[in-house]
Amino acid sequence: MTQHDLIVIGGGPGGYIAAIRAAQLGLNTACVEKESRLGGTCLRIGCIPSKALLESSEKFAEARQKLAEHGVKVGSVELDLATMLHRKEQVVEILCKGVDGLFRKHKITRCLGHARLVGGKVSVTDSGGQQELSAKHIIIAAGSKPATLPGIEFDGDRIGTSTEALSYSQVPERLIVIGGGYIGLELGSVWNRLGSKVTVLEFLDRILPGTDSELAGEALNLFKKQGIEFRLGSRVTAARFDKSRGVCVVEAEGAQPLECDRVLVAVGRMPATEDLGLETFGIKLDSKGRIPVDDHFRTSAEGVYAIGDCIPGPMLAHKAEDDGAACVEGIVTGYCHVDYNLVPAVIYTHPEIASVGKTEDQLRADGTPYRKGTFPFRANGRARTLADIDGKVKILAHQATDRVLGVHILGPRAGDVIAEAAAAMAFGASSEDIARTCHAHPTLAEAVKEAALAVDGRTISL
Repeated sequence: MTQHDLIVIGGGPGGYIAAIRAAQLGLNTACVEKESRLGGTCLRIGCIPSKALLESSEKFAEARQKLAEHGVKVGSVELDLATMLHRKEQVVEILCKGVDGLFRKHKITRCLGHARLVGGKVSVTDSGGQQELSAKHIIIAAGSKPATLPGIEFDGDRIGTSTEALSYSQVPERLIVIGGGYIGLELGSVWNRLGSKVTVLEFLDRILPGTDSELAGEALNLFKKQGIEFRLGSRVTAARFDKSRGVCVVEAEGAQPLECDRVLVAVGRMPATEDLGLETFGIKLDSKGRIPVDDHFRTSAEGVYAIGDCIPGPMLAHKAEDDGAACVEGIVTGYCHVDYNLVPAVIYTHPEIASVGKTEDQLRADGTPYRKGTFPFRANGRARTLADIDGKVKILAHQATDRVLGVHILGPRAGDVIAEAAAAMAFGASSEDIARTCHAHPTLAEAVKEAALAVDGRTISL
């Protein structure tokens, strides 16, 4: 049996960050990961490959539709899907190897196999057999997996999840996306740009549940202009591949069956907490399959912690990263903290959608008095030079204290611009603080300053 100070179960963003931070703090650390490549869902089949395809498909769409207005004339634009997919895999491979290099640099023991808690220890099973590891501290960073729906007949090809949608060998003529959340809209956007007729079926009467409804509504109109069809209020009851006809058939309550070439099921994610042996440590899951923890990520079992997607909180890679570092620091120093109210969220469609803090819907529901300032990108100089003027910045500040409660952005590079808002809110900034901060010109970030000025009714450029 091999003894360590810390064993991390899972090599995704939460797990590998926890392992690296532990090694930095002097702990003898092992990380168990069942996949051959480190990086978890995010790096291998999630965040990174999807953003690679989003970037490539956007360049394809730009070459076909937008370069002419810049005075750039191109001839016939053709899609080389194989090269695009190969580039995506190269990006993933480079970053996975980077994590491997970090493990070697910090002398972290890498264990390949499936980990289970057994009799106070960690049993690791792979094709070569079984080994047992022991440590004073164990962190569970098992991540999450795609959620499913009853009546969906997954075949790993024609009807699948985001994993399959990252690697379609050809552009489907007709693609149905079940779910109007960020995963469905991002991958739906990719294949729409590449020539697929995309139809999104969403159970709710809106897209992007949880985001600010005003911006979600504006985004819906923009996506429709891009050619994506939406059927809201659609409860999907079945999806199957008809081999005799070579088509996928999707059935929704109260509607005629739809035929298509492929189906992407994107109805969210769920914790990957099964078959971890949690019961051997007396750890019970909550009603959503998550591992309950306290504010130091401690489970009900002594010396066992959990982080990332398998505990309550936003299912986002950067949240898992912060969990991992904080958890280890708590183990070593006794102090740790992650404020889930200040975890930014980004949807990498075009335009991008980014937010941090409370939505206007939440403030209304809570009865919190607030003031709102907005500023459209069409009035921003940098957005004009980019020929990317759709969307706006919205800032919500407390009516009495002016403290910023939420910032929501629909527009160019919103995922980068939101960082300013997250930092400002982390330090308890008021809208006046942001308005008084000098912003470089011309930049997209000036729209944030103008929105802050708008909270007090003194916008300059509009």
